[in-house]
Parts: sequence; structure tokens; C-alpha cells
Amino acid sequence: MQQAELDRTTARAASAGPGAALGRVLVTGGASGLGAAIAATVAARGGTAIVLDRDRPAGDLDHEQVDLADTRAAEAAVARAIDRHGGLDGVVTAAGTDACGPLLGTPGEQWDRVVAVNLLGTAAVVRAALPALTRADNGRVVTVASTLGLRVLGDATAYCASKFGIVGFTRALALETAGSVGVTLLVPGGMRTHFFDGRAPQYQPPPDAPLLDPREVAEAVAFALSRPRGVELRELVVTVSEESSWP
Repeated sequence: MQQAELDRTTARAASAGPGAALGRVLVTGGASGLGAAIAATVAARGGTAIVLDRDRPAGDLDHEQVDLADTRAAEAAVARAIDRHGGLDGVVTAAGTDACGPLLGTPGEQWDRVVAVNLLGTAAVVRAALPALTRADNGRVVTVASTLGLRVLGDATAYCASKFGIVGFTRALALETAGSVGVTLLVPGGMRTHFFDGRAPQYQPPPDAPLLDPREVAEAVAFALSRPRGVELRELVVTVSEESSWP
């Protein structure tokens, strides 16, 4: 997401009203796409966005450059962020990648990386953040699955496996942390980001495909993060009305 677009997101969120301050929120994948929109919305709501990404985020957001496929490095990056900010109030795991193609036509290292980033990276970040979130006044986690964590498509075995894994991980986490940390599973439909760039034409949405504005999804995340203690949005599906991959 470019700086001008981030500035528009910040202004839009601010004009919608102050709402509850979101505190210190760690956002994986916060240098682009949905993650960048979430980080901008957190900042607009008076919070501190801390980005974990392989790339540097736009603007002057605090960040840790790390490859989330390296789960031990991801845990260390979370620890550094916690030390720097004296704790955390929220975590949003928006980082994601894909490797489209039939199972036998997808190199093993590419298939493995999708699961490593999307699922294992999510678990590592949440695991590292959980003690700080438990100490927070109203610590919260929002994991990002997909409508393809609820149904499947061919030539998407790695992505579906990782996102189905996120669904199971998050539901189990919600039971495990009930009463101490709030947990929300976000299930977005396709979004208007660069996520589809570089794919073979058959794996790209057509030019007229109805896709979500990631800023709208970021607003839903902010709503989940700002719920008072004891109020849970356990699962949140956000799609365009013409979404074909849900239900």
C-alpha cells in the first residue's frame, strides 16, 4: 500500500469517529495489503502499530523486518517489540502468501513456505505474544483466515491447508484463553490488494471481479480489537455481497 493511500486510510478512520484507543497492536504483514490498512487504522485510532514483515512499511511505523517462515526469528522479533513498548495490547496476524498450482506441479519448498508463513508463523507470533497479552488490561488476538479456510478450490492445497489450520488453531486458542485474552477469527473474502500479482492468468481474478476494499476489513478488525473485556467477536466473516467463495 502506497503512502498516499495510507494517508487516505488514516484520514478516513479519523473521520469515522475516535472510538476506543487500540493501544499497542502488533500487525504481521503490515507493510502491504490488508496488514498495511490495519496498521494505518490502528494509528488513526490513537494506537501504536508495530509491523512485522519482510519489507519495511511505509511512513514511520515501528517495525521489525523478519521472515515469518522462520518461526524462531518471528518469536524473537515479537520479544523485541514487547521489550521496546513495555507490552502489547493486541496482535493481528495478517501476513499471508500463496503458491497456486496442482499439488504435483508445485515445488515442495514453495508448498511448505505457504504453510510456514500462514499457519506456523501465525502460531509462533501468537505464542510469543501471549504472556504480554495476558498481562494487558484487555489483550486481544485477531487471526486472519480466509473463505478458503471454510471451503476449498482445486490448485490451492497449500493455501487451503494453511487457512483451514488457522480456523482450527484459532478456535482451540479461544477455548484455551477464555477469560484472559480475547480471540477473534477473521474470515475475509477476496480483497483489492497486490496479493494476486504475479500469478498465472488462470489464478488471477478477472478485472471486473467484485473484491473488498481492505480498508473496510481493517475497520472490522478495529471493531473487534476495541470490544470491552468480556465481549467477544469469536468469528467475523467480511465479504462483498457477490462473494462466490462463501458460504
